[in-house]
Amino acid sequence: MFRGLGVAEAAVAEARRALAWALLRRRRARGLTQVRLAALLGSSQSRVAKMEAADETVSLELLVRALVVLGATRGEVGRVVALRGVPPPAVRRGRRSHGVERRG
Repeated sequence: MFRGLGVAEAAVAEARRALAWALLRRRRARGLTQVRLAALLGSSQSRVAKMEAADETVSLELLVRALVVLGATRGEVGRVVALRGVPPPAVRRGRRSHGVERRG
């Protein structure tokens, strides 16, 4: 359980992390940048970055909507929420770019 959180809060935090992890993986698998995903969502690149980092300011609804926009089914979203032991955002970042498109 997450330190200092009750059972319900810990469950929501774990679900948020799982959804964020799935979003990052699905976006990369489709070869999309954060900028492109933001355009599909009518949002900003910085918001997508916060989504992928499981930032508390991002609603679970927005995470689910982004996954659906990327082709996830309700069943797939449900399986993601049920995941346990998803690595924290800082561990997942690793060697790939965050998808920010640079202007030449």
